[in-house]
Amino acid sequence: MKLWIPHRAGQALLGELPPGATVEVMEEPARLPSAPDDVRFWVPPFLAGPGAGALLAELPDLEVVQLLSAGADAWVGRMPEGVTLCDARGVHDSATAEWVVAAVLSQLRGFGPLARAQGRREWAYDEVAPTDELAGKRVLIVGAGSIGAAVQARLAPFEVTFTLVARTARPAEGVHGVDELPGLLPAADVVVLLVPLTEQTRGLVDEKFLAAMPDGALLVNAARGPVARTSALVAELTTGRLRAALDVTDPEPLPADHPLWTLPNVLLTPHVAGSVRGLLPRAYRLVGEQLRRFAAGEPLINRVVDGY
Repeated sequence: MKLWIPHRAGQALLGELPPGATVEVMEEPARLPSAPDDVRFWVPPFLAGPGAGALLAELPDLEVVQLLSAGADAWVGRMPEGVTLCDARGVHDSATAEWVVAAVLSQLRGFGPLARAQGRREWAYDEVAPTDELAGKRVLIVGAGSIGAAVQARLAPFEVTFTLVARTARPAEGVHGVDELPGLLPAADVVVLLVPLTEQTRGLVDEKFLAAMPDGALLVNAARGPVARTSALVAELTTGRLRAALDVTDPEPLPADHPLWTLPNVLLTPHVAGSVRGLLPRAYRLVGEQLRRFAAGEPLINRVVDGY
């Protein structure tokens, strides 16, 4: 049984291998490390491009695709019959939650205009102060999964209140359903998007969604770009009524002439929330665990069902 992984460093991070397992490194999907026969477990590159999935047709013995990303939208519906798709749920919780906290604080405390003033060597106290603050804010987390829980844990010490939303309501846990958003958005100072990209969440943030947010509210997208309708974002943010922090966009990468780049109320980062130095050790611990489960005939964790 062969396992293909995309990082040489991953070989030392997998832990004990099952008997008969061979690990080979495939850093580029176009360059196969050996004949594709007997490759039963494949780990595609992190944030693999659209061409990576073409390799699926060349792996006749494939049984498991283990992603290094929490989102599986690029792979859902593309698995050959008999191939199990698993995501990296849990691997990116801390990193993405850190990005959310950093983005929220940066926007509320005016770090964008302050950084631009630093570049001009200007002491911008009168321009920026007094800034907004996080204390007392009402935070609406749309996507009450493991990353949502990590965000809540890190924001809790800032004296905020939370409302959680998931695909379906979980009343016993105080989690609302996504169908309740129209009634929840007007009471949210900060809206954090953490949902996977599915047919149900594509375009979730549209003109009505944004119009329901109160003046001065902050939209934070750490999910996927197409969860928000870009035309609606540009139209609403251009008025200056709302603020946004976006780690993902649609399209991505964002073209240099796109209007989102120049809006003063928008913080943009290039899909870096999960790209931290601790990614590979966490990711390959999961890969190693999954490989041992697979070899032992045990159920795999993080199986993707209905896009989740």
